[in-house]
Amino acid sequence: MSLACVYSRARVGLESPLVTVEVHLANGLPAFNIVGLPETSVKESKDRVRSAIINCGYEFPAKRITINLAPADLPKEGGRFDLPIAIGILAASEQLPPVDLSQYEFAGELALSGELRAIVGEIPAALASHNSGRTLIIPIQNAEQASWIKQAKILAINHLTQLFPHFSGQQTLDFVEQREAHIVRVPSALDISDVIGQPLAKRALEIAASGGHNLLFIGPPGTGKTMLASRLAGILPAMSEAEALDVAAIQSISHQKIDSHSWHTRPFRAPHHTASSAALVGGGSQPQPGEISLAHNGVLFLDELPEFERKVLDVLREPMESGEVTISRALHKQSFPARFQLIGAMNPSPTGFYNDKRSTPEQVLRYLSRVSGPFLDRIDIQIEVARLPRGTWSVDTQENENSETVQARVQVSRNIQMARQGKANAHLSTAEIKKYCQLNVDDNEFLELAVERLGLSTRAHHKIIKIARTLADMEASQMILKTHLMEALSYRAMDRLLRHLTSAVA
Repeated sequence: MSLACVYSRARVGLESPLVTVEVHLANGLPAFNIVGLPETSVKESKDRVRSAIINCGYEFPAKRITINLAPADLPKEGGRFDLPIAIGILAASEQLPPVDLSQYEFAGELALSGELRAIVGEIPAALASHNSGRTLIIPIQNAEQASWIKQAKILAINHLTQLFPHFSGQQTLDFVEQREAHIVRVPSALDISDVIGQPLAKRALEIAASGGHNLLFIGPPGTGKTMLASRLAGILPAMSEAEALDVAAIQSISHQKIDSHSWHTRPFRAPHHTASSAALVGGGSQPQPGEISLAHNGVLFLDELPEFERKVLDVLREPMESGEVTISRALHKQSFPARFQLIGAMNPSPTGFYNDKRSTPEQVLRYLSRVSGPFLDRIDIQIEVARLPRGTWSVDTQENENSETVQARVQVSRNIQMARQGKANAHLSTAEIKKYCQLNVDDNEFLELAVERLGLSTRAHHKIIKIARTLADMEASQMILKTHLMEALSYRAMDRLLRHLTSAVA
């Protein structure tokens, strides 16, 4: 047989499209050609495959070898096609036992000795292979992550020579054992009990965690804004198995290290304020996920918010609403999930303090205006973090609630929301707000009057209702009460600050 077809998987964002590796051996001067839109890393596989076949004791055919990676219009990159190309050459030259290769998919990078090296994106490949009903053969380094796909048939090898005895039946490889998806919460060194004082900020943090709301801390330096923000991930409810698998898939295509103990931990990303818009939302000639996708189902913390370029912050506006980001290039268009929870921290003035008389109201207003109004409109909770009063340091911190206690209350509140509507309150659509966040006539009139006097937008109006719904769920109340609306309205610190400064400048 001079023709062999082997299946593999390409890597295009979070998808793994099928690639058919066709190998043809023809008479003529020895040559080795790869066609089908291969990139440089794929073209270089010729030398790796030749050395691996020879060093494993096989004979490299002295013929005209043509490798076609179909479909021809799909870009191929990486060393993942080394193993299927080698298997195709050995099958076409009849150096492998007769076996139905159409039941297998192969992916792996070959060393010159024939050993296999790990690939990137094993989770999407395992999921696609499972959906197609084939057995996936991958390097042993990728076996643990790929085994998280339930009922997927996966064989893990560490050397090319292991396939001959498996196909001949001399030494059959065992399927990788399926890992049970036990949710393991790894204790974090960042506990909320370490925060001294700040009861209002802690309350806002718990509300944000319960309903999945975005949060902004405004306060002078040293008040604990960053410390509070870093504790949010520790009080968030546990991820479901589907959420954890989404996070693991993004990490697997982004060269992130994941293991069975950490893949149920919600991600926490804190990019520096010099980050570009491409670093936040993703990009590149071959689109790669950015910080907002790496924070999917977790927390994105932006410290020193006004120090970010305004256009960088504004690129977050659409993903904050839609929960995904679409990166378009001339030849590629990729969508990545980006359902993150934003938490920001900022000073109230360029000098750090609002009333230190080192800056005029015009300068303060110019500083705060670096954060655009539409961006602020998408932040549900805005709260001031005041300086600690005298005598606070003498309070025993052991009396503070720890993250585990707060997380238990947050989990109860989130369970109520999932049972009622199947999602967190922050993600409710306009139609769902009308259905699940009903107000009586008096409360509705009170809220509309407050929104009108405060000059808030319709989006802010909806966010106040969502926060009130979360406050009701935290108290296990079926109805939203006026007290919940009043507390929700109090979390608009930035609006009050800007209104005060605007009147002072005028």
